[in-house]
Amino acid sequence: MSSDIVGLLTSGQFVIAVLVAISVFATIFTLLAPAIGGNELKNRMKTVATERDEIRARERQRLAEESQKGRASLRMDAKKKNGMTSLVDSLDLKKMLADEKTIENLRAAGFRGQQPLNTFLFMRFALPFVFFAGCLVYAFVLGGFPDKATGMKIVYCLGAAAAGFYAPNIYVNNKAGKRKLSISKAWPDALDLLLICVESGMSIEAGFRKVSNEIGSQSTALAEELVLVGAELSFLAERKQAYENLHKRTGVEAVKGVSQALIQAERYGTPVGQALRVLASESRQMRLNAAEKKAAALPPKLTVPMILFFLPVLFGVILGPAGIQISQRGGIF
Repeated sequence: MSSDIVGLLTSGQFVIAVLVAISVFATIFTLLAPAIGGNELKNRMKTVATERDEIRARERQRLAEESQKGRASLRMDAKKKNGMTSLVDSLDLKKMLADEKTIENLRAAGFRGQQPLNTFLFMRFALPFVFFAGCLVYAFVLGGFPDKATGMKIVYCLGAAAAGFYAPNIYVNNKAGKRKLSISKAWPDALDLLLICVESGMSIEAGFRKVSNEIGSQSTALAEELVLVGAELSFLAERKQAYENLHKRTGVEAVKGVSQALIQAERYGTPVGQALRVLASESRQMRLNAAEKKAAALPPKLTVPMILFFLPVLFGVILGPAGIQISQRGGIF
């Protein structure tokens, strides 16, 4: 009975049927996801609002401690720890598997707070065992790698465990890269909107809030960051820290230039609108240069596809009728 089940699971028809089912499910999910997924911007704005409330509570607590000589006026109830958090704390995974760079990568990917960090550490701890166990079952129970020796199968299992250990890092880096690209594309438009708001008489905090509402349809990630920097400008003791945090969270060089310009404008009293106008022009020019660079790189990239796909078809269309006529006449001679 077990041999029949193993034979069925390892048969080619079963594998093809599973792949077809996965493809059909992925297609249906892709078509229906926009309709059933809800409003992503609304959900992300709720998360940002929670972060803003935490900043407000933290700053109020700090001010109360300073004014009352260390006696905190705000008391927060200790949250109950779930099983994942308890495991992370009991094994001290934060000390072993995380550092400041890990936290910065999580923030750059849009994961803030202690719970995403605990989830990340738990996955780095658990996935190696899961991948190792899955590879063991495939190699020794389902008969995978039939032409390999036992030692080689164990090596494959260890490789799967290593892949599970680095899988969370790969996911976070991929998420951070997509988020950074989204922010980079929408940043010039956000600067133009911020310049309009500042020159119309709005404060920089109100400008950030207004731009976050307008830019959300183009980049949800940038709308989050602008809401957070507006909240930090209102509650942090040093305003320059809010601009520095904006650059640290995004990791975009254009954002770094704007942050430094705003810090200098705050320090020396220079007009913010003039600095934003220059930076907005530079950002638009950088985006135009990037587009021109991609356009200039197209001809070399199209050379190989043209040789492999276009030219054979072209030769077939041109020489095909002549070859047919020659074959009908019995040859050239």
